[in-house]
Amino acid sequence: MSAAEEADLSEAERAALDLVLETRGIHQSELWKELDISSRKGSRIAESLVEAGLIRREETVYQGHNTYFLMPTARDLNFSLLMAGDMLSPFIGEEEVDPRSDAFSQWLMNLAYEEY
Repeated sequence: MSAAEEADLSEAERAALDLVLETRGIHQSELWKELDISSRKGSRIAESLVEAGLIRREETVYQGHNTYFLMPTARDLNFSLLMAGDMLSPFIGEEEVDPRSDAFSQWLMNLAYEEY
């Protein structure tokens, strides 16, 4: 969805999207409570945001009830915390990384260098 299309969101849709982005994920049942709207309206808003590609939703059980977990789409995620300079964390894609390895040492040195 383009910035122009995002501008076309209703006030309730914008509030819901902002809440999902701020929390980095929220149960749909909590979303409509936080926004003080009905569960039906919350469901419609969530569906609209999913169709627009702004959030994704997965079925889950929360406090003993079936609901959905709403998350930002990948385009809204910030991966900068995994980076040290132009190096991606060696922990990505590896099951176990030796903290004494050259790859980890190099990544850590780049991370420390960025702070100065």
